Amino acid sequence: MESGPAVFAGTVFALFGAALLLWTGARVLRRAPVAHGVSPVASTALATVFGVLFLVLGVWCLTHI
Repeated sequence: MESGPAVFAGTVFALFGAALLLWTGARVLRRAPVAHGVSPVASTALATVFGVLFLVLGVWCLTHI
């Protein structure tokens, strides 16, 4: 019974983390700002950290089913 929500949460976290990393990478390659009104280095670093964090959290949820 508890594996259903864990699969859903793990999938959502992993997809969001991967999409955030992909989007951040695309913005950096085009030399476009990741967030307007914020330091480019800080916004890129923060988006990368959260992308990795969500991806790891998703994988962790999926491995603990």
